[in-house]
Amino acid sequence: MESSSYFRIRLTTIRPDKMTSFDIFLHIDGKYLLYLRAGDRLSDGKIKAMHGRDTGDTFFVRSEDKQKYRDWVREEMNSSLINPFEKAAILRESSVALMEDLFENPDVNQALDDSRPIITDFIDLMENAPEAMGFMISLSGHDFYTYNHSLDVSIYSLGLGKALGYDAKTLEELGVGALFHDIGKRNVSLDILCKKGGLTDPEWEQMKMHPQYGLVILNNHPNISDAIKAACFEHHESWAGNGYPQQLVAEEIHPFARIVAITDTYDAMTTQRSYNVPMSPLDAVTMMKEKLAGRYDPDMLKAMYSVLFKIKVAS
Repeated sequence: MESSSYFRIRLTTIRPDKMTSFDIFLHIDGKYLLYLRAGDRLSDGKIKAMHGRDTGDTFFVRSEDKQKYRDWVREEMNSSLINPFEKAAILRESSVALMEDLFENPDVNQALDDSRPIITDFIDLMENAPEAMGFMISLSGHDFYTYNHSLDVSIYSLGLGKALGYDAKTLEELGVGALFHDIGKRNVSLDILCKKGGLTDPEWEQMKMHPQYGLVILNNHPNISDAIKAACFEHHESWAGNGYPQQLVAEEIHPFARIVAITDTYDAMTTQRSYNVPMSPLDAVTMMKEKLAGRYDPDMLKAMYSVLFKIKVAS
């Protein structure tokens, strides 16, 4: 089978001694080998032993079983046998697993529809176990792969939206908008996206086109709200008016884009990448407040401190 007919999962999302409803495959030397048959269980010892080998490119499930995997995760979210912190870890890891598929899907409408249950799960967890949401936010920022970055920006944006008093419906739109804020990077050369170190002027000009590319992609699909488009098109605008692509000023910028501007920068600053040492959460927000203050909505930046408090309590 082609690799496109499988999607990656993390073994951390599989609870020991619970019967699986899908086959799990091990990817070795370009081949997919059946590792665990549907209806079988993994012992606690075996899962722990395998965690060390789980690079994120090791364990796969067939694409046709994606709904079964999603149902499995939802069952875990409703289980009384695991604590909120374990639920937070399972939800984040399973969402990273599903993100790659979303981003590779050429049907953007389908990808947006498929993303909503993920965002709804995060909102439910935030409502039912706020301390676990803080823990999940603290799990973020370990690497900067595109999918992880978009997911983490979405999680931070939900935390910030909640701190700003948004209701569940608005939070869902915000979460989806944040998840797809970088969709335009599909049309930027991979060499530029993956380049280690600084970009040349022509490369930077192409990189700066990704909000426009994103808007074109989203405009080609019906049923996508203006707010989601704004999160994509305006997230590099600056409160002081010197951002791009439109040089919007202050409240001319959509609130979703103002939120994503903060959470996008925050994730970049606090994430381990090949060419930078991550900053601590407090150092990152302090730098944004003191050295980069003109870029961000000051009230939203203030609210970000309450999100940081949750991270600190959970860490």
